[in-house]
Amino acid sequence: MPEPSFLMYEIMVQAGGGKSVKVALKERVLDLEGMAESVSSKTRIIFVNNPNNPTGTIVSRADFEVFLERVPPDVIVVVDEAYIEFVQDRTCPIGLDYLDGDKTVVTLRTFSKAYGLAGLRIGYGVMKEGLANLLNRVRQPFNTNLLAQVGALAALDDDAFLNKTVSDVHKGLRFLYQEVERLGFRYFPTQTNFFLIDLEQDAKIVFEKMLRMGVIVRPMTAYGYPNYIRISVGLPEENQRLVEVLGKVR
Repeated sequence: MPEPSFLMYEIMVQAGGGKSVKVALKERVLDLEGMAESVSSKTRIIFVNNPNNPTGTIVSRADFEVFLERVPPDVIVVVDEAYIEFVQDRTCPIGLDYLDGDKTVVTLRTFSKAYGLAGLRIGYGVMKEGLANLLNRVRQPFNTNLLAQVGALAALDDDAFLNKTVSDVHKGLRFLYQEVERLGFRYFPTQTNFFLIDLEQDAKIVFEKMLRMGVIVRPMTAYGYPNYIRISVGLPEENQRLVEVLGKVR
């Protein structure tokens, strides 16, 4: 799995009695070549979160396909596309495009991000039928509730809401990029609804200061970036308030 990435990957591997093999990012992007080189006879699953959480970067379609060619067909490649709806870069691969190939690619999607249904805790996976049948044998029988299922189906039909959400996020990103640059901070462009800022000081201290002023950001210390914070795009008034507070803690 890439490092840093979504913290739950390692937790779930440990819960299943497995051992995690981590491959460091290169310039905040997944090192697919390094991940392919780390595959051994003991490898069972490879996690590819695209876009990456917490860096917001993507891998290109060309690089992903080269990587996929090097992965044995019996190794499951899990493509986590939690933030795929926000991606603007057209070179980004889509996991569903590889469903019918000779590799075992599982695509994960969620309703917690662009669809705004985080409280319902629902998502889905797309995979080959044989693998889906195996998972159905062992999954918990009550892993999603009826309300969540109804909400998810309604969300899939509501293109207007999704399009507005994505458009608002992209507008918010442009505003925040401009304001963060004006304040003199270095930021890293993203393909998600969040991005990283290099504060050049202890992010935990800045986090505490901003928290006392009513704004919550995420310090990236646990991910190996002690001077970085991650900020998420909010409503226009929330974005404006974040900029005001960030300017006070320089």
